[in-house]
Amino acid sequence: MKHARSVSIAIALAWLATPCFVQADDAPLAHRIVRVSLGASAKPTSGRLLLFITQADAARKAAKDGKVGAVDTNPFEPQAVSVAARDVSWIEPGQSVDIDADGETFPAGFSTLPAGDYLMQAVLDVGHDYNYFGRHEGDLLSGVVPVKLAPGGTMPTLTLDQPVPARDPWTLPPVVPQPLRDALPQAREHTHAEVMQSPALTAFAGRPLSIRAWVITPPGYDAKATTRYPTVYLTHGFSGGFDRYAGTIAAVWSAMKAGQMPPMIWVLLDESGPTGTHEFADSVNNGPWGQALTTEYIPWLEGRYRMDARVGGRFLTGHSSGGWATLWLQTRYPKVFGGTWSTSPDPSDFHDFTGIDLYAPRANAYRKPDGSPNPLVRDKGKVIATFETFAKLERVIGPYGGQLASFEWVFSPRGKDGRPQPMFNRDTGAVDPEVVAYWRDHFDIAQRLRTQWPALKPDLDGKIHLIVGTADTFYLDGPARLLKDTLDGLHAKSDIRFIPGRTHFDLYAEGDDRQALLKTIAWEMYKVARPDAPAPSR
Repeated sequence: MKHARSVSIAIALAWLATPCFVQADDAPLAHRIVRVSLGASAKPTSGRLLLFITQADAARKAAKDGKVGAVDTNPFEPQAVSVAARDVSWIEPGQSVDIDADGETFPAGFSTLPAGDYLMQAVLDVGHDYNYFGRHEGDLLSGVVPVKLAPGGTMPTLTLDQPVPARDPWTLPPVVPQPLRDALPQAREHTHAEVMQSPALTAFAGRPLSIRAWVITPPGYDAKATTRYPTVYLTHGFSGGFDRYAGTIAAVWSAMKAGQMPPMIWVLLDESGPTGTHEFADSVNNGPWGQALTTEYIPWLEGRYRMDARVGGRFLTGHSSGGWATLWLQTRYPKVFGGTWSTSPDPSDFHDFTGIDLYAPRANAYRKPDGSPNPLVRDKGKVIATFETFAKLERVIGPYGGQLASFEWVFSPRGKDGRPQPMFNRDTGAVDPEVVAYWRDHFDIAQRLRTQWPALKPDLDGKIHLIVGTADTFYLDGPARLLKDTLDGLHAKSDIRFIPGRTHFDLYAEGDDRQALLKTIAWEMYKVARPDAPAPSR
């Protein structure tokens, strides 16, 4: 792991600070040094330089037609690709920099890799947001280059000459079925981008900041008519964003057109940012997103659309990080929303933060009290990745936008350096009890319910709906059970469902219908807003 030896640190820093023209077989401590140049047609730039390498045979077997178009990390195979990184403060076209592939690395330095045939690719992360968006507009790539690792061998020079093009927000992923592809053109006619610069967020940041969403109007919508529609505020999970909603837009529109969903207005909120998902929480680090949404953006939208602007006409839903965001908004602003249907939300009780009790004495994010590793990702009962694996890979890729760092940008107090205070030590996993105390007092949803229920009950009772699979990929069924225990202990009315055997990724599916649960949720919302409406025929 990086930073394991002070001698290695000193050597790595020396190599990064001075020009390096030595081949890999001359490098001290057998460090592998890779030269990366900027293409002649590129513009001068800066960013975080990432170097990815993987075994060639395995990559070709996994690729379609044996053609490997990219070498990148995969959270479900975190050890399959090795990554090295360094910051590049400035580089001109035709210039080169050297990256020590045994400096900042995951899971270990390249010199530890067995001899053999590999594929390697370099990426310049210009926006320092690779942890969230991956490769996107403005980043620069090299080609995928074969390399033979052998004792005393040299490393190839990689050239950053492939700019990543802008992403078309209407591009559908390959897995989207043909009926939804056919529905997308008509869905676009009923979908509008609504962007509003927020005074509260702008004042916080000292620069213009806006809230963005896509608004889908139902079949038969007439802006001049008197009919008003219940409104659903949906937000995405981690790695989602404003330009990644095309599939949802097609699914929602086609379901309403077919009568599989009731006629409602859907607002697809963007909660992505340079630090990850801001969760629509009022954070000292990210800004007052919840306040801006509820006091600025929603009133603005309700002045532009035929929305049912009553508490009983506004609903929330979201999955994963979007599940936490909507659960938080409902409990934080119970007088604004008529109910949340949050699916597989991130931890709502920090006694179980994906299996870790953050409040336990000498809590450690990496190790259980018996010394065994804390798992983070599972599939069919098998542990795929640990909390430590995720944290250390995230650290190498960069300090912004990662899932774990994103939690800190939302939940943590601001440090003296202007950045959020880390909840845990990235080297040792030790949890900081003072930071956790701040998390508890400000963002532990179950704690908020336990301590404020008498005041919350009149506006919140019966409005919490939570659905999660018992085999959730990220162990999120655990904190959901604790939240249920809290609500039951308060004698609160709630609806918390555990679907046997379902994971984070198949929770919504029923047979061939990948959006069956969303349709069920939509009808349950509509029944609250329109109690006299006839039940759907199925």
